Amino acid sequence: MEQPPAKTRRRKNMRSEDREKQILEGAVRFFAECGFEGQTRELATRLGVSHAVIYRHFASKEDLIERVYAQVYTSRWRESWNGLIVDRSLSLEERMVRFYREYADRVFEYDWVRIFISSGLKSYGLPQRYLGIIRDRVIVPAVAEMRHDLGLPERPPSEAEQELFWALHGGVFYVAIRKYIYEVGVPEDIEGTVTRTTRAFLAGIRAQMQAEGA
Repeated sequence: MEQPPAKTRRRKNMRSEDREKQILEGAVRFFAECGFEGQTRELATRLGVSHAVIYRHFASKEDLIERVYAQVYTSRWRESWNGLIVDRSLSLEERMVRFYREYADRVFEYDWVRIFISSGLKSYGLPQRYLGIIRDRVIVPAVAEMRHDLGLPERPPSEAEQELFWALHGGVFYVAIRKYIYEVGVPEDIEGTVTRTTRAFLAGIRAQMQAEGA
C-alpha cells in the first residue's frame, strides 16, 4: 500500500495563497485516506494549523470539498480530449485507445481513485457530476461514431448502446480500483493493459451493435 507523506510541520507567516494551497493539498490526501466523513479538526492537526485557519480560507467543509473536486477532477481533464472521440481522421479504435491511455496516465493515482470511490458513498454528488462529463464527452459521442462506422442510421444513442461503452470505461478503470482500493497486484505495463482492454471491448461492442443493427 502506498503510504501518505509525513505530517506537514507547522509553517508560520505563510502568504495567504500559500497557506490556502497547503490546506488544499493536505485536504486532497486527507480525504483520499479518510473519505469525506473525515473531520476538518483532524485535517488541521495533520497540517499543524489551528482549526480556525482552515475556515479563514474556506467558508465551510462543503466549500473545501468543492475545491478538492476541482483540484482532483476537473483540472485533470485535457481540453484535447473534447474533440478526440469525433476526430474521423483516426480510426475509432485509435481514438479510443489514445483516449484511455492518456486518461489512465492522468487519473490512475492514489488520491484520485480513493476520493472518487469514497465520495460515491456519501451524498456530495461529485462522482455523478464527473460521470456526467464522461457520458456527454465520451460515451454518447463514441456510440454515434460506432454507428457511423457500421453504416447504421443516425439516432440518439439507446440505453443499451451506452451501457456497452460504460462497460469499456469500467473495464479500464477497474485496473485502478484493483491497485488503489483492493490493493492487489496489477500489471506494471498499464499502457499495454489499457490498450488490450480497450481493443477487446471495442471488438465486442462492434459485433454486438452490428448484430442488433442488422
